[in-house]
Amino acid sequence: MRAEAIKNIETAFVSTARFSQKAFKRWVEKRPVTDVNRYELADGRIIMTPPAGWGHGEIEANVIHILRDFVQSPNLGRVFGSSTGYDLPSGDTLEPDASFVSNERWAKGPQVGRSQFLKIVPSLVVEILSPATAQRDRVEKKRIYAANGVEEYWVVDQDRREVTVFQLVGEKYGTGKRFRANQNLRSRLLPGFNVSTRLLFG
Repeated sequence: MRAEAIKNIETAFVSTARFSQKAFKRWVEKRPVTDVNRYELADGRIIMTPPAGWGHGEIEANVIHILRDFVQSPNLGRVFGSSTGYDLPSGDTLEPDASFVSNERWAKGPQVGRSQFLKIVPSLVVEILSPATAQRDRVEKKRIYAANGVEEYWVVDQDRREVTVFQLVGEKYGTGKRFRANQNLRSRLLPGFNVSTRLLFG
């Protein structure tokens, strides 16, 4: 394989051992400060993904900015970035690229210290596809978010410049509505949200 092709491959690693959320948190706390990788707990296994490229980071910043602008003035809730971990009721601990927690869910808690993972199920999560995470985002994490009651799930495809919005129907997501770069992104969870998808991709 050519060297330039190897450079473009992102690799994720999955542990063979299984962990509880408490054991996972202790393990993460022991990681060296120089470790820039991201770690999540899914089905009891630790999953590591490497830092994403700058395009991924720019889209993440745009998504967070757009969501914050929309929810801040009417004070609908809180918006978080990719460093926020969620201890979900299923026993999984995930870090979505962006997330929104409504005031209603925040008030129900439970509340934890600022250095702790949130134990609240987010109202909305956003995952931005990358070579290392695309399959997990589309299948595994989608299943986990649905099982825990995340009402709305956005999957952002930076290569196709489109966003697919999934709505929770019962305990599963529906087929999803696709918004291309020349369309306006809408959200049933956030009435009145009507933003050009192009703004997400810069």
